[in-house]
Amino acid sequence: MEPFDLAVVGGGAAGFMTAIIAAENGVKRIIILEGTSKLMEKVRISGGGRCNVTNATWVPNELVENYPRGGIQLLEAFNRFAAGDVFDWFEKRGLKLKIEDDLRVFPESNSSSDVIDCLRKSALSKKVEILTKFFVKEILKTPDNIFNIFSLKKEKVISKNVILSTGGHPSGYKLAANLGHSIVKPVPSLFTFSTKEPNLEKCRGVSIKDIDIEIKLKNKTFYNRGDLLITHWGFSGPAVLKLSSIAARELFSQKYKFNLIIKWSVLSFEELKEKINYLRLNKGKVNLINSRPVPLLTKRLWIFLLNKIGLDKEKKWSDLMADERDKMINILMKDKYIISGKGPFGEEFVTSGGVKINEVSFKSMESLICPGLFFSGEVLDVDGITGGFNFQHCWTSGWIAGIAVSKLNNKVTNQ
Repeated sequence: MEPFDLAVVGGGAAGFMTAIIAAENGVKRIIILEGTSKLMEKVRISGGGRCNVTNATWVPNELVENYPRGGIQLLEAFNRFAAGDVFDWFEKRGLKLKIEDDLRVFPESNSSSDVIDCLRKSALSKKVEILTKFFVKEILKTPDNIFNIFSLKKEKVISKNVILSTGGHPSGYKLAANLGHSIVKPVPSLFTFSTKEPNLEKCRGVSIKDIDIEIKLKNKTFYNRGDLLITHWGFSGPAVLKLSSIAARELFSQKYKFNLIIKWSVLSFEELKEKINYLRLNKGKVNLINSRPVPLLTKRLWIFLLNKIGLDKEKKWSDLMADERDKMINILMKDKYIISGKGPFGEEFVTSGGVKINEVSFKSMESLICPGLFFSGEVLDVDGITGGFNFQHCWTSGWIAGIAVSKLNNKVTNQ
């Protein structure tokens, strides 16, 4: 049996990018091994079926700020292949992209299928072999530096080089560990917050822009600003998802039970106090419900907050007592919610954890422990916030690994 030059374990975004780049740079015999019957499933479902390809954060130094873990290591990688390069790469292969107001990048067609088709066609045009339903159970390296790859069905593939692009699947971590690597225990990232706050569900569907939220733990405080969405189970939206990513490991250790503080007002404490005094003196005959000190608050949310502090929405501003004003200021500046867990649907899309990044060269994505073994994508202990950053890591690490394998292959071929 003649060995492949490269076997890619995992038929997702990172795996396909690696295979394509390696093939385009002279690697002849490449095979993608996918354990399921479906290729690039995460690409298909991401972004609500639109696929958030990347984020139009063009400067590498700014791009790395969106990675709670692995950003420092990615800086050198992004200096070689960043968001702008990804944008050009897809467009040169016929996939038209668009940049939305929040800098997220999507296909113009709003269809993830077009991203999948682009990658599949690019791979097949370079004669990359694709084998589905080949779930890799074990990888053994022989003394002559050949990898024997065995499936659950005891099928066998041999290859000179292997890349693990298994995403957050536990099987990938096991394969890496068996080849000598250390694994940082994976925990969920990018998830929503559940709360049992009475009557909050009456505000479901309410979305507020540019809200400050924070999590205070014993020894650490996590903060973020962004859009907040109230759901029937609690809180979601970009602000929450980013905060869940930043604090992923700490929240896991807390068993997802913590206090969430929301600052509904963009005003400072003194400014808000002045605004409330102004309403009391100048809008005294107006009911509380009809004149909000924070215009961004919807009517439903304002009623909920008033009820939470025991104020009648029909009360006149002029009748507001000093202690009631203090309660109003406090809830608008530091509204506390007891979070009881993650969102109810196990909707987390990314994991924090994976192969220890100090055991991998980010110049080549090659293992520093097992030569000929490479990594790309989420299998590594690298994760980004929501907005296309995790796919960006997939494309970049896949590109670097593909280039590295091609250089290694060409060096051997020319000897």
